[in-house]
Order: sequence, then C-alpha cells, then structure tokens
Amino acid sequence: MMLIHPSALIDSKANLDSSVEVGPYSIIGPHVSIGAGTKIGSHVVISGHTTIGKDNDFHAFSSIGGPPQDKKYGGEVTYLEIGDRNLVREFCTFNCGTVQDRGITRIGSDNWFLAYVHIAHDCTVGNNTIFSNNAALAGHVEIGDWVIMSGFSAVHQFCKIGAHAFVGMNTSLTQDVPPFVLLSGNPAVAHGVNLEGLKRRGFDREQLNAIRQAYKVIYKSGLTLDEAKLALDQQIAGLSQEVAVHVKSLRDFLDTSTRGIVR
Repeated sequence: MMLIHPSALIDSKANLDSSVEVGPYSIIGPHVSIGAGTKIGSHVVISGHTTIGKDNDFHAFSSIGGPPQDKKYGGEVTYLEIGDRNLVREFCTFNCGTVQDRGITRIGSDNWFLAYVHIAHDCTVGNNTIFSNNAALAGHVEIGDWVIMSGFSAVHQFCKIGAHAFVGMNTSLTQDVPPFVLLSGNPAVAHGVNLEGLKRRGFDREQLNAIRQAYKVIYKSGLTLDEAKLALDQQIAGLSQEVAVHVKSLRDFLDTSTRGIVR
C-alpha cells in the first residue's frame, strides 16, 4: 500500500518512520521527525525543528512547527515537540518556541485539538486535554492535564491553567486558573468545581467533597488569599493521603501563580 502520496513534498533529511502516512500536497521540512503510525492528511505543512511521536492524526490544512509570531524572533533555532496519539483537526497552527523563553513549545499525549486551534510559542500543554474549535493560546501559556478549553476561548500570554479545569465558551482569560475550577465569561468568572469531569475520571465522593471544600475556602469564605492558603494547609493536615494529594495540588498552584488567579 502506498503510504506517501506522490504529490507530497518531503525533504530528504526528514526522519519519518516507515509506517507514517502522508496525504496529497503535504509538505514536510528537513528538520522534522515523525514517529510510527502517525497520519498526515492532505495539504498539511510541518516545518521547523519539529518532533512528533507515535499514532498522531493530523487533518487537512494544519500548519505545524512554523516560526513564532513574535516580533523579537530573529530566525534562531527553536523547537516544537508533540507526544503520542494526538488528534489535530483542520487548520490548526502550532508554533515553535523563542530564545527569550525556553526555546521549545511542548504538547503532551492523548489530546484533542479541533478546528482552528492555535498554540503559540513556548506554550506547554499536558495530556488528555480537549481544545474545541477556535480555542487559542498566546505565548508562554501552561495548560495542565485534562483541561477542557471550549470553543472560542482565549488565554493571555504567561497564564497558567491547572489540571482538570473547564474553560467555558467565549471565555477570555487574563489570569491563572487553579486546578478543578469551572469558569466562563469575559472577563472570566469562577462558577464552581468541574464536578462532572472529575466524576467521569473516577474521583470518589470523599475526594470530590474535599475539592469542593477547598474551592469554598478560596472563593466563598471571604478570606484573603494568604488566609485561604493557611486554611487549606489545615484542611490538608486532616485528610488521608489519597485525598490530600488533590487539595495539595490546588494549594501548591496558588504559590506558583505569577499573574494572580481568577477570583
């Protein structure tokens, strides 16, 4: 079976596993490496110093590994790294990093990127995320595991979104989002814990109750953020290890936030 369409343009220096499929009119540059089982649809451009893992599926007209959309970029060698089993639908754009930051854009495994998703330079995306149509990240954004970005949501540069958060449709984010939080709006407003998502991922009642209590400490208690941190420390001390680990991830996020949290 012909795996590479005769109209595809693949540089002789590109490193493709023998099982990679490449569709009509796609272009793959010299510094690209693609792992086993990955499918490249028609009219896909993969350029830059880009490494792609196994069993990914790229659909038509996506542009992967292009230079960063940053006026400071001067042609330096920077990188894009993509893990395994990602679905990338039509017209997605993923950019390489910049030397002003880490120099690499990293995308994990088992993510869904629907049509017109944009991942800018120096972003880090975890595993098992979902980006609905037209979701967009500016540069230097960090996205935790299991995050869901609804359609037309947008994130300001240098923001962080914690694991299991849910960002509603048309949401504009200019501050960090703690783990487990469900929010929406422009400007964004927190609306509780992403309970449905956590239940689907196997969180038990004790874990859910502890996370809900931690949310109330931060958002409903009237405490300052420093006071809320102390209250969370007290809560963690009284929990079993299996439950405490989740509240601790929320507590630790508050210490690493540099833009302040949506509150």
